[in-house]
Amino acid sequence: MSATILIKNGTVIDPGRRFQRVTSLLVEDGKIVALGSKAPKSASTTFDAKGKWVLPGLIDLHVHFRDPGRSDVETIASGSRAAALGGFTTVLAMPNTEPPIDSESMVRGVISKARSEAIIHVRTAAAITVGQKGEKLTEMGRLVSAGASAFSDDGKTVPNSSLMRRALEYAGQWGVPVIDHCEDPTLSNGGVMNEGALSSLWGLPGVPKEAEEVIVARNIALAERFGPIHLTHVSSAGSVELIRYAKRRKIPVTADTCPHYFSLTEEAIEGYNTFARVNPPLKTEKDRIAVIAGIADGTLDTICTDHAPHAMEDKEVEFVSAKPGMVGLETALGLVISKLIASKKVSLMRALEALTSAPAKVLKLKKGSLAEGSDADVIIVDPKKNWKVDPDKFATRSRNTPFSGWDLTGKVETTIVGGRVVVDEEKLVA
Repeated sequence: MSATILIKNGTVIDPGRRFQRVTSLLVEDGKIVALGSKAPKSASTTFDAKGKWVLPGLIDLHVHFRDPGRSDVETIASGSRAAALGGFTTVLAMPNTEPPIDSESMVRGVISKARSEAIIHVRTAAAITVGQKGEKLTEMGRLVSAGASAFSDDGKTVPNSSLMRRALEYAGQWGVPVIDHCEDPTLSNGGVMNEGALSSLWGLPGVPKEAEEVIVARNIALAERFGPIHLTHVSSAGSVELIRYAKRRKIPVTADTCPHYFSLTEEAIEGYNTFARVNPPLKTEKDRIAVIAGIADGTLDTICTDHAPHAMEDKEVEFVSAKPGMVGLETALGLVISKLIASKKVSLMRALEALTSAPAKVLKLKKGSLAEGSDADVIIVDPKKNWKVDPDKFATRSRNTPFSGWDLTGKVETTIVGGRVVVDEEKLVA
């Protein structure tokens, strides 16, 4: 008889099906095989989830695991452990590694390493252009055959609109999403924070919000004619409104944002806090409120972390020299619960949808669901658990977070990946 896992007495929430009920769930052979009255009263392993949420494993469309090239700051192994502790059971790794993932051998190498080292499902995006130089398209068909799940030059926009058109047309043939970092480099022009009164006050070169919005508008125009596109880490009120307009017109555009864009503003940079330097840069309170509204009404389909580990020597420097990015896998769910759900700014179902079924839909994965027959990627969350962010307890190899010391609500107790328990009682299972 095969090993079974029974989760009983929990509030089972399946956002994609708008299902919420206190009931039981049974896992066997890596699948969810019974829900509700069909579940038995005992199993090989039983979790009593009374007072807890039972959710599909979270899915992150945007992480940086720095492998190959910077294993000192993150590896697929360490990144996957951080993800598991944060409740993420599937992640998409961005290709801006050293060197970029732009060949069949590199795609296969990442996938092979993920299979042997990761404790969650790790998928990889491949570069849109060779070397992410924005000059020549990669062999997209071959990269899909090698296992690439998406295309992105993340960290850089494809500046040539004709090239982006062809990328959308080719990717559309294989049903693989193109994910674009929206930044006009001629407008950002070496800026390091949002352009405005504070950048002038602090003497830092600014990035106008239009640097993001111009490319968002261009991508919407291209998507209407040439194929779907996903816009990543949206940060400005203008971008949200442009995407809302596009969706009203049924243009095939999806988008995500990150916890730092609904939790922080440019004021977090005060004192030249390099841990708050990200790209696109943090913006104003008006932008933060617009991002929350975009999540609430579905304009911004998904929430991703843009988990970006960096070594301390790359952050403990002058602000203009610091590398942009922060780690986020282990704080994301706590920020979503604390800043969106508890505050009732976003409904419970919509917020959880943005972390589960919505990203699964973007990647065309049969995941993000607790329906019978689904993969047994399941998490148990204590939604009332109060905890303090302590970077020294992170599983990621890096500590670059601006949320250190924050009091958050909501903690992952158990993570099950493909029917295997990888986190139990908030700790990694050896």
